[in-house]
Amino acid sequence: MDKWLNKNILLLSLSAFFADSGYQMIIAGLPLFIVLYLNEPVYVFGIATAIGYGGGALFGYLGGILADGRYGRKKIAILGNSLIPILSFIGFASNAVEAISIFSTGWWARNFRTPARRAMLSDEATPQNKAKVFGFLHALDIGGTLTAVTLLSLFLYINLKFNVIFLISIIPITISTLCILFVKERKKHVENKKLEDKTVKTNSKVFRGIILSTMLYGFSFYSMGFPVLTIAQKSTDIYGVLAYGIMMLVSALAGYLLGSVRSISKTKALAYLGYGLAGVGSLTIGIAYELSFNIALYIGAIVLGFSLGAIETFEPTIIALVSKAKELGKNMGALTSSRSVGLFASNIIMGILYFSNPTYSYIYAAVIAFSASIIILISTIEKD
Repeated sequence: MDKWLNKNILLLSLSAFFADSGYQMIIAGLPLFIVLYLNEPVYVFGIATAIGYGGGALFGYLGGILADGRYGRKKIAILGNSLIPILSFIGFASNAVEAISIFSTGWWARNFRTPARRAMLSDEATPQNKAKVFGFLHALDIGGTLTAVTLLSLFLYINLKFNVIFLISIIPITISTLCILFVKERKKHVENKKLEDKTVKTNSKVFRGIILSTMLYGFSFYSMGFPVLTIAQKSTDIYGVLAYGIMMLVSALAGYLLGSVRSISKTKALAYLGYGLAGVGSLTIGIAYELSFNIALYIGAIVLGFSLGAIETFEPTIIALVSKAKELGKNMGALTSSRSVGLFASNIIMGILYFSNPTYSYIYAAVIAFSASIIILISTIEKD
């Protein structure tokens, strides 16, 4: 086993793999379930994701604070993770209100545990290896998503009902919780001044810049269900789900490979390869839809996947590098909540614009993502 990869890192990353193997079946199937099965308009899907992701802002920040307090990171991670299977009962919803309520509750639990899990992972890595560790986490995270997409595609192919498909997701999510249970938590979070990373200047301005740009990016970061729906409407349900799988595969490879490059400038990579490419991907999908150039829809999806890999790797890495150990959970919670605040608005806006014309929604997302890229370049400081 490599020096950077110990038992705790492996268990926490496997927890991510199994969690995504379960709930990503629901995430990928949710737009199809709400729009095509419940026959609700697209903006209802936007509202559902807005409430789920936006409300998660409070629970993400609360989870981070409690993780730093007397309850400890492991207990908070286990508590949140054990409640995620609430999502699995969404297939029994008979109307939009029930579907939104079930989705929101389960997703809030997911956000509640995320800061604690990220903080536990950061505790295990040296500053020099944090990007690689978070890239590895993201790779297994997305590996779970690919597993979920494969299973969902198979289940749709054999005409399995949504309520049965979603219930099956309980199994891997439960295994995910068990993985966290076997993690040996570090009781003390001690600063190590000898291992100061030279790629990011550790000051509050960097932290504020990341949080601000993350929040702004959140206003453009729509649910990946929108591209799934776009491609499904241009072809079939299964192609939409498979496109989601392609996005996630590219995201996993990008996260792992970018995280392994120690010499890379983290904030510039986040600005250009993360937020910037997210804008390019959204713009490509919007134009492709307008021109009915279906192949370009997949190209846009691939670009979005790559940008997601960069964002999910470098955002938590930078926060970990500029945070004091005793405040790491709270700061990870701030990262989660800042994204969620933007998500609340973005999914409502995306849903309304998409209902009018899908191209408008993707152009909106592109403009905001480009703005986030510019802000992070202006407001962050790096050491060469």
